[in-house]
Amino acid sequence: MTRQERSPQHRYATDVLSAGWREAGKVVSTELVVSGGQVLEDATTGFVGAVTRLENGIVVLEDRRGKLRSFPLGGGFLHEGRPVTLVPAKRASAGGPQRKTASGSVARPAERAKVALPSRIYVEGRHDAELVERIWGEDLRHVGVVVEYLGGIDDLPAIVEEFGPERGRRLGVLVDHLVPGSKETRIAEQVARRRDGEFVLVLGHPYVDIWAAVKPDRVGLKAWPQIPRDVEWKAGICDVLRLPHRDQADIAAAWKMILGRVRSWSDLERPLLTTVEQLIDFVTQDHLDDHED
Repeated sequence: MTRQERSPQHRYATDVLSAGWREAGKVVSTELVVSGGQVLEDATTGFVGAVTRLENGIVVLEDRRGKLRSFPLGGGFLHEGRPVTLVPAKRASAGGPQRKTASGSVARPAERAKVALPSRIYVEGRHDAELVERIWGEDLRHVGVVVEYLGGIDDLPAIVEEFGPERGRRLGVLVDHLVPGSKETRIAEQVARRRDGEFVLVLGHPYVDIWAAVKPDRVGLKAWPQIPRDVEWKAGICDVLRLPHRDQADIAAAWKMILGRVRSWSDLERPLLTTVEQLIDFVTQDHLDDHED
C-alpha cells in the first residue's frame, strides 16, 4: 500500500453511504434472451448444454453426450463465463408479438413441409389422438413426427414387428392407463422384452378415459365424478353433464363439446402433458444435432 493510500484523505475519499455502495464489488447478472444453440451452464449443478427447446417457462439443455436436462427460466446460469438471467424473447423477428402453439412452445415462422422422420408415435383411441393433435400437432409437424392411430393395444405386438424399431427409427406409444397386472401392461412388457425393445417406449396416462385429462372446470365441474362400475364411463359422464348418450353419435358429440373447450396446454392435467412430452423427446432424440465429440 502506498503512502497516499494510507493517508486519511485517501481513506475517506469515497462516501460509503453514497448511492450504490452496497452493490460495490458485486457480480452483476445480466439478462440474456434465450435462443436455440446457446451454450449455458447451470451454476448450481454445473450441467453444461446447448439450448434445444424453450416452452412453458422451461429451457431444455442438451450436453455433448446427448443428455437432456430441463431448468426454469431465471437466474443462476453462466453464458461464456458470465452470470446471466434467462428471459424469453418478447417479440418475433418480424417485430410483432410472438405466437405460441397450443403446447406453449414458441411458434416457428411458416416453413416448407418437412420429410417425415422414420420415428413414429402411435396413440391408442381416436379421442386420444384428436387431443394430441389439438395440442401438439403444430410442434410435431415442425419436427417431422407422424402420429398414427392405434385401434387397440392388442394390435401393438404386430405393429412393432412390422415397424422394425432401431436407432433413428424409434416408436413411441400412448395407451390408456396401464394398471399393474392387466392385459395392457402384460402386452407393454412383452414389447419391452424384445431385442429391439430399447427403441420402443410405451407409456400410459393415469386416467380412466382421456376425457378426464381435460381439467374438469373447463366443462363446469369441480372434479370428474366417480362413475359406478356397472355404468359405461362416458355414458355416466354424459349423464352428469346432462348430455344425450343414446348411441355412439351422441358420445362423439359430447367429446366434440369437451374438445372444443381445450384451447392450450393449460386446459390439460399435468400428467398427460408430461407423458406426451416424454414420448416426443424419445422419438426425436436420434434426430437432434449431434453434440458428441
